[in-house]
Amino acid sequence: MNVHARHAQHAQARHAQAQHTDVLIVGAGPTGLALAVDLARHGVDALVVERAGSLFPGSRGKGLQPRTLEVLDDLGVYDAVRAAGAPYPVGMIWQNGTRAGEHRMFDDVEPSEAAPYPGPWMVPQWRTQEILAARLAELGGGVRFGRELTGIEQDADGVTATFAAGAPVRARYAVAADGGRSAVRRALGIGMTGETVDPSPMLVADVRITGLDRDHWHVFPPADGAGFLAICPLTGTADFQLVAQFAEGTEPDLSLDGIRKVVADRSHLAPDDVTDVRWASDFRPRAAMADRFREGRVFLAGDSAHVHSPAGGQGLNTSVQDAYNLGWKLAAVLRGQARESLLDSYEEERLPVAAEMLGLSTRIHRGEARRGAATRQLGIGYRGSALAVETRTGLPEEALRAGDRAPDGTRGGIRLFDEFRGTHWTLLTVGGATGPDAGDPLPGVSAPSGVLPAVRTVRIPSYEAYGDGVFLIRPDGHIGWAGTTTEGVAAYAAALG
Repeated sequence: MNVHARHAQHAQARHAQAQHTDVLIVGAGPTGLALAVDLARHGVDALVVERAGSLFPGSRGKGLQPRTLEVLDDLGVYDAVRAAGAPYPVGMIWQNGTRAGEHRMFDDVEPSEAAPYPGPWMVPQWRTQEILAARLAELGGGVRFGRELTGIEQDADGVTATFAAGAPVRARYAVAADGGRSAVRRALGIGMTGETVDPSPMLVADVRITGLDRDHWHVFPPADGAGFLAICPLTGTADFQLVAQFAEGTEPDLSLDGIRKVVADRSHLAPDDVTDVRWASDFRPRAAMADRFREGRVFLAGDSAHVHSPAGGQGLNTSVQDAYNLGWKLAAVLRGQARESLLDSYEEERLPVAAEMLGLSTRIHRGEARRGAATRQLGIGYRGSALAVETRTGLPEEALRAGDRAPDGTRGGIRLFDEFRGTHWTLLTVGGATGPDAGDPLPGVSAPSGVLPAVRTVRIPSYEAYGDGVFLIRPDGHIGWAGTTTEGVAAYAAALG
């Protein structure tokens, strides 16, 4: 038997003993869990595996931006996220044990019809993951813990993953959601290009502490050559998140005694005011991005594809939105509702967004930019994507276009986000007469029957956030096609399928 025949025989044996699924998701962080929830509600069989023995225990990515809140609303967990968190507290600046003034990290923004969630919402990362995992369980899914990936191979029909313990897994597609040190990315040989944002190491920890109120984010500026210290209360818990900066070349001490010393040296608090360390980690702020987000049947999402400085609050949010972009596309292909080429649009759409958010996070970390409209991520869109087809001409500069996020709003008793929520496409007519007896305000307004799997048709009166026209809204809430009539929408849908 020649080498190729033996290799094929061994591969067949591995496939025979493997557990089979449609999508293997490696990593049970916010990215992997959000993707699993999205696939489950589409009816796709997905398996989430996690190297650790439990969900991540720390608060690290604690800020959910407005666009991510919209995503979580669609995934069915907004109410739980809302109940678990709170707006960011006002910063309190301390000098020599005295309150020296307040600092607002984010500008106050009023909610609007088009953007109902105006500012970031603070929820410890561990709690966000618990909420997503509970939603996944409601949908019949779950996480297999203690599954450390040791290898991944793929062929024309699927992917085979092997683990340090347990049977291999055979899947039609796989997604690496296993963090910045991604084992999947390394196994695929995909490079990660980036830079050190700040050579000063950082410590982040969840602590129990006395002597500070829970109404402020307590900030102790650098003094006497030491780095800054910030202590933020975590709503819904008895914990504070502590962040401290150290001199280059220092190794932060993550022990209770080490953290007590940092607090005592940099604030008016005594060492014993730190009563417990629940979780602690250290890192060096870095910005890096994978050279590509796809290798055959394997996709990179979240920190496995891009690593941010935490200063801008963009990392977890960009990651969850990776999952939201990829989920409906994988589901459409796996269910035979779209050509496999639809999956090419994932990297086309998300890689430029990740690059933009990486640059923003780095500028904020270095004090070159302020947290504002861009960090809320409501302006992220895909106008340059092959999936964005704009057929109208002569639009004003500020007009909503194909590729943009579809705004919320209520007209004629219809709330748009209520209509968009779910796994379907939405054909939205804006302007003209509406109602069951009003006739057809625009020629040919009907769903492209038999092409898109599920299309909900909605009509509302004129609404300035859209302008009059016809808009085909994707399952992820972005406008795929826009026109003055539906002429051309069926051709758009046919190109997908």
